[in-house]
Amino acid sequence: MLRRLAALPKGRRSLSSTSKSAKMGSLMVDPPSPQGVSFSVKTALHGDITSHRSQRASHTHAAMHTLVPNTHLDTSLPIPVRKYLQSYGLTPPRVESYETQKARCLGQLALKTTDIDRFLYLSALRKNNVHLFYRLMTDHLRELTPMIYTPVVGEACQRWSEIYQQAEGMYLSFEDRGHLASIIQNWPQPNVEITVITDGSRILGLGDLGVNGMGIPIGKLALYTACAGIRPECTLPLTVDLGTSNKAFQEDPLYMGSRRDKVTAQEEQEFLDELMMALKERWPAIVIQFEDWKNPFPSLARYRDDYAMFNDDIQGTGAVIMGGIIGAVKQSGISPRDHRAVFLGSGSAGVGVAKQIVAYFMHEGLTEDEARSCFYLVDSKGLVTSDRGDKLADHKIYFSRNDNDGQQFKSLEEVMEHVKPTIIMGLSTIGGAFTPELLTKMGQWNKHPIIFPLSNPSSKSECTFEEAIKYTDGRALFASGSPFPPYTFTSSTGETKTLRPGQGNNMYVFPGIGLGTILSRAIQVTDNMVYASGESLSTALTQEEINMACLYPEITRIREVSVRVTRFVIRAAQKDNVDRLHHLREMDDEQLEEWIRSKMYDPHAETKNLEAEVKEMARELASESSRL
Repeated sequence: MLRRLAALPKGRRSLSSTSKSAKMGSLMVDPPSPQGVSFSVKTALHGDITSHRSQRASHTHAAMHTLVPNTHLDTSLPIPVRKYLQSYGLTPPRVESYETQKARCLGQLALKTTDIDRFLYLSALRKNNVHLFYRLMTDHLRELTPMIYTPVVGEACQRWSEIYQQAEGMYLSFEDRGHLASIIQNWPQPNVEITVITDGSRILGLGDLGVNGMGIPIGKLALYTACAGIRPECTLPLTVDLGTSNKAFQEDPLYMGSRRDKVTAQEEQEFLDELMMALKERWPAIVIQFEDWKNPFPSLARYRDDYAMFNDDIQGTGAVIMGGIIGAVKQSGISPRDHRAVFLGSGSAGVGVAKQIVAYFMHEGLTEDEARSCFYLVDSKGLVTSDRGDKLADHKIYFSRNDNDGQQFKSLEEVMEHVKPTIIMGLSTIGGAFTPELLTKMGQWNKHPIIFPLSNPSSKSECTFEEAIKYTDGRALFASGSPFPPYTFTSSTGETKTLRPGQGNNMYVFPGIGLGTILSRAIQVTDNMVYASGESLSTALTQEEINMACLYPEITRIREVSVRVTRFVIRAAQKDNVDRLHHLREMDDEQLEEWIRSKMYDPHAETKNLEAEVKEMARELASESSRL
């Protein structure tokens, strides 16, 4: 904004209080009146100012009580900046340090007694002071992430229509088909770099939540900003209302979506065809991430070659778990060829994870058939086999077993006795499915059993960290989908130590996938780019983390981890020739990582950057005035 002001004619950009003008939307805003609102804005909104005093306006602007953009109402802004932005007098006069702001916010947060209250407080803070929100997020990522995303976002989505307070993101309804391009023009930000889209049909294993699923795109994009430094105004949370199969919501008077049943697969495809074209028409370089769709495979197959898009449930989950498996396989001392993995859950996420690990095993020298034969998928009917007698979903066929000699294994317990796995993974949303008996057997069969209960939220996790450690005598190589607290354990040899669980959270990879695609201006998100994101995680471990047998880097280092992930993604895009910013190829890895850092949004620097820009403007204008 300030740069645009510098380009105005000389008579229109003086910094003096009597001649300053600024452009706000399509209106030229004159100097502020004593009430703090410029005369021209009042006139534009309410007609002649004198008549307004004697006659009540027939219409009041929806945001008239918000005199300037919320990002300018920051108590850390110096007085000269407030005056320049015409926000002077609209906040208390004291200029506060971030430490003071933080103390107030954390104190207010501590007064909240429920998770939903904390979620709502942080949502309001993000809405009202976006830079302060992200300063807190970057400084307290471990503590605040569960409050804005999993597990609390699950409850928030279930109650979205009940707790709704403010507009965030964009909602597009099936009834809007034929007009999506024009509706998308209503989004006020001219430059959107990434969007997260959901239809709410499969939110965190909680079922079809319809438009109540909006908490997912909002929370996901908050993590793109906090973890990878994508500017918040360049993100678009998007929920499409394609109906809901949730009868309770259809009958709930507070439910804010349509009351219709879910549209057909063909209707969904036609709607998405229009939506994808509309998004790319307005923002040609946009990165599109699909999230929490009941059947994500058709859209991924249909759009991945023509758009820079990916599905985090399939590809992101697969990549981050593969990253943890790379470390776990190395620590187990068993070669990939000799591992046997039992997966409880054969939905889109489970198959996506298994396929990504197949790619890793192939990278380690196995053929595709050899790698695929290491996996045993279990669904509600037992082991997935080719001769089970039921019609398998298309995505399950790849891993269906044909070496069972006609024998069917109908439960997880039967499958594990048959396979004696080295790896068990849970993507079933069946809380406690990894029972103490099964965990004990894993410890008996393996020196270092690999146990990954990945279901969210924590109430649906197949086991807890404490259980995995306790029943394997502290030898489990563990990662979960939901966070668990550290556990102090005394082994059978009498050694006591505090162990910290690994969390195979997608936030390790999806921010870097998004940022790498944006910065390289890639026209696709290729399989190699996704694989590279997971592969990068083991290279991001510090020596201390390696010595502690950590499978994932410390979450507090997420921004540096995202730099590494982004670099690997960009290099993969270059290798696949889908990048469009070719000068990055000339940089070595160190130079590229430094360039990536320079492109990341830093909420701590926003106030200083704005102050420096104002000072530079003042110097330019003073110099120009002296020449007149």
